[in-house]
Amino acid sequence: MSSIDLPRLTFAPRRHESAPVRALWSLWNGLQLVFMLSWTGVGIVIVLAIGALARSPRIPLRTASRVWAPGLLFGAGVRFSVEGADAVDWSKPYMIVANHQSVIDICALFRAVPVPLRFVLKQEMTRVPLVGRYAKITGMLFIDRDSRRAGPKMLRDAATLLRTGATLCIFPEGTRSRDGRVGAFKVGAFQAADDAGVDVLPIAISGAGAVLPTEGLFRVRPGRIVVRIGTPLSTAGKDRQALAGEARAAVVEMLQRAGAA
Repeated sequence: MSSIDLPRLTFAPRRHESAPVRALWSLWNGLQLVFMLSWTGVGIVIVLAIGALARSPRIPLRTASRVWAPGLLFGAGVRFSVEGADAVDWSKPYMIVANHQSVIDICALFRAVPVPLRFVLKQEMTRVPLVGRYAKITGMLFIDRDSRRAGPKMLRDAATLLRTGATLCIFPEGTRSRDGRVGAFKVGAFQAADDAGVDVLPIAISGAGAVLPTEGLFRVRPGRIVVRIGTPLSTAGKDRQALAGEARAAVVEMLQRAGAA
């Protein structure tokens, strides 16, 4: 399955900016980086303390969606909106699959999804101070992409988590897009949804790659991020390949509609 070009998705640097303007942006981005690290670090310390007292991951997860993520989006100058959330029955668990443009995607999804949300993260995240601790106590899943045996274990853990009624998000492209194209969805992760008997919920994120591109140093530009939530896809009677193709087609269609808007 090949990747496709999508309209209005450009992550190229703004080469027309003059040297003084670039210097001002560099200063501003430096301040934003300090804010991001401080907001995240202090927030995690407070949340970990509250979570230890409550002995439940729900409070740390809801704090991320209601305080941490909105704060970072506001600090980045993001104009944020969500479409389609009212049409979803959030009393059910889902395996969310989304396109991946930027690290700020996680903030956008925390903010958009109105139930506690967990992610599949890279194993390296466990070594990040405070963030790794937060991810562990809230029940995030981890995968070592260099280990062949890590994949099957992660799928078993994901299916177990979904069976408990949790909602789990994966980025089935496997990495962030560097040019705005939606790559092929890896089929393996869809086995977890099938094993758990839960629907797959496609979500399309637009604008994140322009706000915080993958290339270069920390470079934020104010902009608009829109999260579009699609229609849940049943896993019944579908193999992993068909389900991955259907989910990817739904994400691409939502992004194409966004470009035509």
